[in-house]
Amino acid sequence: MNVKGKIDLYAKIRHEYRWGVGTIRGLAEMFKVHRRLVRYALDNPLPPKRKIPLRQHTSLASAIPLIDVLLLADRGVPYSQKHSAPSIHHQIQCELAGLRVAGSTVRGYVRKRKIELGLGSQRVDLAADRIVVFEWMRAVQQGAIPRAEMKKELSHVLEFDKLLRGTREGPLAQRKKAMTVLSHEKGVGWPLVCSFLHLSRRSVRRYWKRYQEGSTAALFAKRVNTRRKSQDDRIRQAVFALLHSPPSTYGINRTTWKMADMQEILRTQGHPLSHHLIRTFIEAAGYKWRKARVVLTSKDPNYQTKVDGIVKILTELKDDEAFFSIDEFGPFAVKKRGGRKRVGPEETYTVPQWENSKGSLIITAALELSRNQITHFYSNKKNTQEMIKMTDLLLTQYRNCKTVYLSWDAASWHISKDLFEHIERRNNEGLAEGYPIVKTAPLPAGAQFLNVIESVFSGMVRGIIHNSDYHSVEATKDAIDRYYAERNEHFRVHPKRAGRKIWGQERVQSEFHEGNNCKDPLYYWGAVMRDRLRRTKSGRR
Repeated sequence: MNVKGKIDLYAKIRHEYRWGVGTIRGLAEMFKVHRRLVRYALDNPLPPKRKIPLRQHTSLASAIPLIDVLLLADRGVPYSQKHSAPSIHHQIQCELAGLRVAGSTVRGYVRKRKIELGLGSQRVDLAADRIVVFEWMRAVQQGAIPRAEMKKELSHVLEFDKLLRGTREGPLAQRKKAMTVLSHEKGVGWPLVCSFLHLSRRSVRRYWKRYQEGSTAALFAKRVNTRRKSQDDRIRQAVFALLHSPPSTYGINRTTWKMADMQEILRTQGHPLSHHLIRTFIEAAGYKWRKARVVLTSKDPNYQTKVDGIVKILTELKDDEAFFSIDEFGPFAVKKRGGRKRVGPEETYTVPQWENSKGSLIITAALELSRNQITHFYSNKKNTQEMIKMTDLLLTQYRNCKTVYLSWDAASWHISKDLFEHIERRNNEGLAEGYPIVKTAPLPAGAQFLNVIESVFSGMVRGIIHNSDYHSVEATKDAIDRYYAERNEHFRVHPKRAGRKIWGQERVQSEFHEGNNCKDPLYYWGAVMRDRLRRTKSGRR
């Protein structure tokens, strides 16, 4: 074919590659040419001045002396240190620069030359000797082969006795590790080792690498049991600290959190978590994702500033200062209550859907965080006068303190003008009469979950209200008074925060923390709404 014909052929190849068949193999079959010529035609419009070599020429004869030297040097060397065909091919390329020899050519010659020199291959033939190999490995594990015979065969193995003992003693994982190393030192290939021990190739190679790097000490060393993220309290606190704050705090133009946004912010804070793990934390706290977006998110624009202020006060709180978490519980009806309890196999546990109330209660209470003591009384209404009453009661009980901090949510009667005027008046009188100075530390709006006393309310409800059937309001008051008296006495004798002790119905510890969920999501708002719904259906308001 002349030059003009070759140019036309190259043009047709490029045209078909772009608009036709599109593969080098397909073009080679179409034009009856070699694939190397097709590759050249795709990059060059003109034919070469000399013929394109279609096959590399090998010069194995020049490499035979080097191959023989390497093979003869393997006499008496452990199998793991012998030269393989790929390593010999690599050495030929390094020492005999410019010599091009195919790897398959070297591999065929090495196999043939080992037989001629009487070296043979210590690696077992996987197909022919599978049964023999499995019988040997089974005999090693059962101790059926004498130690002297194995020592003679595997004399080059470091710490042979420890490996042999490891195949018969210890846990299953250790026996597999020892058997992996001994089998490989004997020359058994990885596929047979994996098949016999039911291990992956990745595990087998990892065991062998550990043995090479640190002998049996590294091979049998137990892996450090790192703490799972789902059990890390520091990560859990980070998740809820983020969930409690509005997304706008982090520059996200939303009023509720999306899972992707939470994951991204946590990643920037150094906590890379999956969607599943974030859901695990939320569900473990007793919330569903939909409920968490409604209940747990504060829309207060000054959320972080207020939280940081409370944290600063608690961090610097002195022995002559007291910090109170204040709130009301109720109103709740005194009647037969349901709950969870153990019942007999034939017993049916039921609660009437409609029943007459024996009365209702409102509990106004304050929890002193550093001493974990409860001060409470019963109210007829939720209003400013009850907050003034609580303030005066706390000033009397904690008169030996220098400063008293009052913290409550953003209910209207907690931030009324009359209340603050009363506090200011008591502060002016306190300087002369020796009463503590009152300071307020209000919680962010819509952040009842940060009010620590909600956790105590939750524990009280689970402990003495659920599964109860008190005959009167006074009986209910006696049970509540006794509960708080026993709780106060316990923490006076054992002055530490123990959220899950005999008050074990408390969901979180009695301390202020941005990651806490003090408000029980299953109670109390659920019970209040159910009572309101029942009163509405029955015609009562």
